[in-house]
Amino acid sequence: MDVINPATGEVIEKFVTDTPQTIEEKYQEARAAQPEWGALMVSERVEYIAKFRELMKRDLDTLALDLTKETGKPLQQSKNEVLGGINKLKFFLEKSEEYLSAEKVNEDGNTEEFLAYDPLGVIANISAWNYPYLVGINIFVPALICGNAVMYKPSEFSMLTGRHITRLLHEAGIPEDIFVPVYGDGSVGALLTALPLDGYFFTGSYPTGKKIAEAVAGKLVPVGLELGGKDPLYVTEDISDIEAVADAVAEGVLYNNGQSCCSVERVYVHDDIFDEFITQLKKKMSAWKVGNPMDESTMCGAITRRSHLDYMKAQIEDAKAKGAKVLLGGKIIEGKGNFFEPTLLINVDHEMDVMIEETFGPVIGVMRVESDEEAIELMNDTDFGLTSSVYCADEERGEEILSQIHSGTGYLNCCDRVSGYLPWSGRGRSGLGSTLSKHGLYAFCNPKGLHIRL
Repeated sequence: MDVINPATGEVIEKFVTDTPQTIEEKYQEARAAQPEWGALMVSERVEYIAKFRELMKRDLDTLALDLTKETGKPLQQSKNEVLGGINKLKFFLEKSEEYLSAEKVNEDGNTEEFLAYDPLGVIANISAWNYPYLVGINIFVPALICGNAVMYKPSEFSMLTGRHITRLLHEAGIPEDIFVPVYGDGSVGALLTALPLDGYFFTGSYPTGKKIAEAVAGKLVPVGLELGGKDPLYVTEDISDIEAVADAVAEGVLYNNGQSCCSVERVYVHDDIFDEFITQLKKKMSAWKVGNPMDESTMCGAITRRSHLDYMKAQIEDAKAKGAKVLLGGKIIEGKGNFFEPTLLINVDHEMDVMIEETFGPVIGVMRVESDEEAIELMNDTDFGLTSSVYCADEERGEEILSQIHSGTGYLNCCDRVSGYLPWSGRGRSGLGSTLSKHGLYAFCNPKGLHIRL
């Protein structure tokens, strides 16, 4: 399989992909090795992850360079992603032993009752290309710490990064038959769903997540799905610095070319400040330079998947046909590589695909609203439920608005961020289960109740 640089269209490397035979062999080796790994103390497994973290620091520049080559994101953003992964690992290093230790929860006469945690066994991690370090760490790190063997399939659009992750984990001391890479396209992922694994964890689109859930439903094993979003953001009329908020919104829309499940996907602005906000947002988005991701001045690099250019173009054409106005951008940038103009639309509504279907690119529609109630109704008018944001000067008002939004994460006066200490979970088409926080550790365990009679 060819690894293609989306900024140039050139083949970077040819990868040998897995076959049904190699996948079966890897599974059998992982199954045989897992009990010994699962028998280690949590503190021992955490120590391997601590070594992995140090190796990520050591190889930062190499990791970022290959990430940019294969995904097209600007080099500084690639460095930021690796550094973000290093930072996120702090949670697991600090808290895993505490959360996974057996806990005495009750005494009943001469019987003590304990809550303990066993590993699931051998799990699949079918990962994503847009943030392969950040979304991968959400899955394979807690899975390993909890004592599981991991069959790890990186996306076919980030196989260089998948190879780096594998190399560093093995160098850190994690056995090769405990963290097992599987390379290939979606057909290889489908082969993993046919194996008798003990859990399936996928990060990616809703349609693929649904297929995986349906394919493994009969196995009655845990399924974790980190899927997409149509993340809304509401700007109230009482904000004092419209320019600063517009700057934050522009970053929420355009960072990583909008190729993030928690990117700002639709914006609602109170009528009293709408015109001024649009003026500032257009100004801020215009400043995001599109170009060579190796250039330090580039803020928007290449779109990773070439087919996605036509998808975004179709969303914009649909919106225009239904009355939307393009204030900025709106077109594919001709030439080598997969480039798209940062795009700002107004006069949008929920009859348009751009306001109801995930865009996953540097395109945003902004809609005028007259009240909090209207904003809340529109923000909830979606099949997705990943994140939602409110910019508001009144903290109590902002929190009240967020409390009425059906999403797994709420942001007040910020957007598009993730913390290892908080659960990352979606509702509706945004997924099943949680990663990160203590909930993200328990997702990779079988809880066990122990009744110890003295």
